[in-house]
This record gives sequence, C-alpha cells and structure tokens, in this order.
Amino acid sequence: MGSEAVCSVSYAGQVSEGKALLETTEVLFRGDFRLKIPFAAITSLTTDDGALRLGYEGDVAVFDLGRDADKWAEKIRNPRGLLDKLGVKPGMHIAVLGVTDADFLTQLTARTGAPAQGIDGGALDIIFYEADRLNDLTRLPELRTAIKPAGAVWVVSPKGKGIEVRDVDVMAAAREAGLVDTKVASFSATHTALRLVIPKALR
Repeated sequence: MGSEAVCSVSYAGQVSEGKALLETTEVLFRGDFRLKIPFAAITSLTTDDGALRLGYEGDVAVFDLGRDADKWAEKIRNPRGLLDKLGVKPGMHIAVLGVTDADFLTQLTARTGAPAQGIDGGALDIIFYEADRLNDLTRLPELRTAIKPAGAVWVVSPKGKGIEVRDVDVMAAAREAGLVDTKVASFSATHTALRLVIPKALR
C-alpha cells in the first residue's frame, strides 16, 4: 500500500480537492477530475513551499501536500524495487519453487546469487513458491519446516478473474499449516504474492 493524502490539485486549468495516492509506480488523483501519472511519464519534478510539481503531458500537475511534498518527491525519484518490497537482502539463503518470472529471477540472482531450487530443512530465509492450483497449497506444511524461525514463505499466484487460488484460500491453508499471513504485494502485472510466517509465539 502506498501513501495517500487529501489535498488540492491543479492541472491543465482545473483545480480540485480530492485524494492523492502515491503508488509503487504512479501517482493517482481522484477529485472533480482524475489523474494517473506514471513515474516513467514525469518530465519534471520539483517542490516549493509544500507544493509537489510534476511535469506531465505538456503541463504541470501541482499537488498541495504541505510537509509531505518532499517525502513524496523522494519516493518518486527513488522508488522501491520489487525485491525491497519482498524483503530480500544480500546474503539471504533463498529458494525459488515454480516461479518462472524472468525479471524477478534476474534481480534476485543479482542480489543474492543463484537461488536454491529445492528446500533445505530449517535453513532458508525466504521461499518463493508458485501456487496456481488449490492442490499446490497442500505443500505449505513442508515449506514451513524449511524456513528459519523468522523466515518467510511468499506464495505467488495469478491475479484477475477466473483464478483458482484466491488470497482467502492461501490464508486458510496457511492457518492449517501453522503459518500466518502478514503482507500482500503486487509481484508482477499478472501475479500477486502473500507473505506467510511462523507466529512469533511458536518460533
């Protein structure tokens, strides 16, 4: 989840009060008019007296954010990458089971080295596990035994209509396996990820 603020925005001769949202890769505004400004489309970025000014499509969108303007500007200039959202740090012992996203695997290998393709009981910091079908969730008890007490299992599954594995299914299977869900993240344009950990009382 990104940051949000109720503020005034001016753009292309329009001014409106509404809600601004700072997401992972874009800035949104919902008021009397709507804006969706991808970071990649921003041509200029400045702050002045609490105003965040974003050059976009030949005009400038001005967000009156007060003391948050500089914070938003920093996040836009230096957006968190996928691995940061997923808690991946150099030196971690990580396994990838079934996840084939090429961009993710390239980033992961660059940060931690080649991930394991199997599980090593009790020694893993993070397991990334693809679950496309409900039956895939039956493996969670096994994965629980493969992570360190403070480790995590990220269950990666398709998102959208007609999917077989929903977040509620993962959560239910996690409880049965002695795990709890603590975070959800957008893994890619086609997949979501749910973070599962061993409850602190059981570590």
